[in-house]
Amino acid sequence: MDLHFGDSKPTDDERAAVDALLGPPESSWEGADRTDADLRWARGGRAARDRRDLLLPGLHAINDRIGWISEGALGYLCRRLTVPPAEAYGVATFYAMFSVRPRPATVLRVCTDLACAAAGASALCAGVEAGLGPGAHVERSPCLGLCERAPAALAVRAGDPVRTAVAAPATVAAAVLAATAPDSAPEEPPAALAVPQAGQEGLTLLRRVGVVDPSSLDDYRAHGGYTALRHAFALGPAGVIREVTDSGLVGRGGAAFPTGRKWQATASQPGRPHYLVCNADESEPGTFKDRVIMEGDPYALVEAMTIAAYAIGAHRGFVYLRGEYPRATRRLRYALGQARARGLLGDDILGQGFSFDIEIRRGAGAYICGEETALFNSIEGYRGEPRSKPPFPVEQGLFGRPTAENNVETLVNVLPILTMGAPAYAATGTAKSTGPKLFCVSGSVARPGVYELPFGATLGELLRLAGVRENLRAVLLGGAAGGFVRPDELGIPLTFEGTRQAGTTLGSGVVMAFDDSVPLPRLLLRIAQFFRDESCGQCVPCRVGTVRQEEALHRIVARGGADAAGDIALLREVGRAMRDASICGLGQTAWNAVESAIDRLGAYE
Repeated sequence: MDLHFGDSKPTDDERAAVDALLGPPESSWEGADRTDADLRWARGGRAARDRRDLLLPGLHAINDRIGWISEGALGYLCRRLTVPPAEAYGVATFYAMFSVRPRPATVLRVCTDLACAAAGASALCAGVEAGLGPGAHVERSPCLGLCERAPAALAVRAGDPVRTAVAAPATVAAAVLAATAPDSAPEEPPAALAVPQAGQEGLTLLRRVGVVDPSSLDDYRAHGGYTALRHAFALGPAGVIREVTDSGLVGRGGAAFPTGRKWQATASQPGRPHYLVCNADESEPGTFKDRVIMEGDPYALVEAMTIAAYAIGAHRGFVYLRGEYPRATRRLRYALGQARARGLLGDDILGQGFSFDIEIRRGAGAYICGEETALFNSIEGYRGEPRSKPPFPVEQGLFGRPTAENNVETLVNVLPILTMGAPAYAATGTAKSTGPKLFCVSGSVARPGVYELPFGATLGELLRLAGVRENLRAVLLGGAAGGFVRPDELGIPLTFEGTRQAGTTLGSGVVMAFDDSVPLPRLLLRIAQFFRDESCGQCVPCRVGTVRQEEALHRIVARGGADAAGDIALLREVGRAMRDASICGLGQTAWNAVESAIDRLGAYE
């Protein structure tokens, strides 16, 4: 393999950032300053190539320390990992949080997505740009997962260590302070403030949020923690899978695939090793429930992943966590360390002879990596582009091995299934949608946040809990990939089958309310811009279709909705092509919200 290393050299700081992750280089081939080494042969061979999965952490290490990734730094990282620089450049430029061009050490990301746009993000951006000097770089960002506190801004200052600060709800002054003095910015409010029901009786998934100290393993265990894992060891792997199957649990990320079937299919594969991946890259605009769980009850995720790994026969697991979630990253990293120290991760967990450990891999701003196979590619050190199926992940997933992938909410549902039993769990909700569900409510409501309700509650009941405002214009279910419903459709039952029968989707549980002060055409244009930006570009229907969709909506907005019939016909044609021919769910759903706004809301009439 000809790696084509350039002549650019890393700075001392860049070299230190990489070496802190990988350790010091052992030869001149890896970049060591040794005159007696022979560069005509490479050391390491397969062992070096097997470290390709450290490419994404390495890019983070450079970006965190320096603020951007220079040619010299990229070349040094590639030499250490035996990765062709051209391939690494393609990976580095794939993610929105990385830059291969010089920029200031401080980056302020101001969310301009749906909830924040409705809360005045445009005025916030203008004020921040006027108030910040040349020492900071302002980026208009897609959803930061802080929708309950819109508008939101995230400041990241490169250095050793990297510093972050969140301003939400953000004013111009608060955002400027976060960017100029992140250490002096006010601390984020407790995760419990994102849960209006915190402390109430009857909660299942959220019962510990706001009740336990999220940093204390002892507090977690005092409130029922690790009871489910002991039940799992008593049942055995097959018994755990049987309980999860009998409970009727389906994936909470939107696809609603039966979790027990996925685990059984993975466990039955003869190939070894097996892997478990937790998808914590919730990038759907309006979604923030997984963040709240990781910030408010991180040990629940650690325990649930241990149970899942035991069931499928995995000894190594990964949490792919949004790069825009610094507090969740800190909380989960600390929880993993405490669990290892107490014998709840690592070798011989609870004396049962089962070994399992978890690694955190940070995403870097790519919505497409919420798709499971794109996520696998990202972890492996490649561009986060979806793979064609089959083979399916349960057969050939991460590193080509059998893999079970679930999101945070799906996994934490396993705890009550094992503690209360599958029949009791299945008795909650409906026959086809069992158990409790978390809903992320934002927009034109008095009490935005994460709500836990049993499947089968109506949309109206949920919005009354959240305090929906008067003059409701529309409700978006499922986020940007979902669909709009009218104010007279609030009787829709919040189940997978109920929303499907109503011609919409439940998705990941996003519920965004918009009153008549929000200009609907501008909202649709923002959705189209989001999909154009987030398309990975791998397949033609999505790569071209998302651009054509945005262009048509721009023309409609520019004309004030007049003479829109031709562009609407074009939108329908493009939307059908994306839905039928795109490789993954991004292109397949990119037209959903626009279509529903045209057909259900009469957006351009």
